[in-house]
Amino acid sequence: MYRAIAANKRNTVIIIGLFVGLLTAIAVWWGQASGNGSSAVLIVAFVLAYTVFQYFAAARLAITMSGAHQIEKRDNPRLWNIVENLSISEGMPMPKVYIINDPAPNAFATGRNPEKAVVAATTGLLDIMDDNELQGVMAHEMGHVKNYDIRVSTIVFGLVSAIGILADMALRMAWYSSFSRNKNSGQLALFMVAIGIVGWIIAFLIGPIVSAAVSRQREYLADATGVEMTRYPDGLSSALKKLGEYGRPMRKANSAMAHMYISDPLKPGMVERAFSTHPPIPKRIERLQQIGRTF
Repeated sequence: MYRAIAANKRNTVIIIGLFVGLLTAIAVWWGQASGNGSSAVLIVAFVLAYTVFQYFAAARLAITMSGAHQIEKRDNPRLWNIVENLSISEGMPMPKVYIINDPAPNAFATGRNPEKAVVAATTGLLDIMDDNELQGVMAHEMGHVKNYDIRVSTIVFGLVSAIGILADMALRMAWYSSFSRNKNSGQLALFMVAIGIVGWIIAFLIGPIVSAAVSRQREYLADATGVEMTRYPDGLSSALKKLGEYGRPMRKANSAMAHMYISDPLKPGMVERAFSTHPPIPKRIERLQQIGRTF
């Protein structure tokens, strides 16, 4: 289990490092194309600023988009006690607890650190899970909090979104430059088109693949961490099996926060699965069974 946790952390760092390196190369190329090397610094500064904005706004946006409402212990003692017991056993701050009125069983965690953490479960999850299964699911979500997974996924999402904005800016600059009679402007337009196309490929093709790869690693890591908390892999395995058998998407699913849920809330088709933020549930159950044999 500990090898799995270490491997997932290492793979995530490698993936993000490669993506940041690619972003830096695009920024340098932009500076050379525009004839102003300082523009590369401005591009990197913009991306970092946009990522910081996403970092601080992610939790509130997730709650709003999901339609979740905060509860206290009296509203749902069963869910509250499970989350509270996990927090106490791990020495973690008690996160805010939310419920989403949706028959599709699912759950998510958000928050930039354990002190600002939020965990949420759907009414459908509470209806079909027994106590051991619900504990396994919430331990998985608390694992995300403990491992700072939301911080990682938010940074990746911010980088991908910022590159998409830069690609759009480059194409717009190329369009405006094409109206100029200056030969240098024509060359600049061609460079901007090239940068815009490369940026578009990164933002809308490579970016989602990178984001999905990071998210999949974090899902495996949260599974392993959740089992470490409960010392009962069968609870999460059984919960994942039920989630896999449920065939309908959530009523208020949003692709921008799909990576936050324990199970893909969109139920994508065959083509979309290549960009899925979640590893196959049978593979996750297989890994949990392997972890269980080590206890």
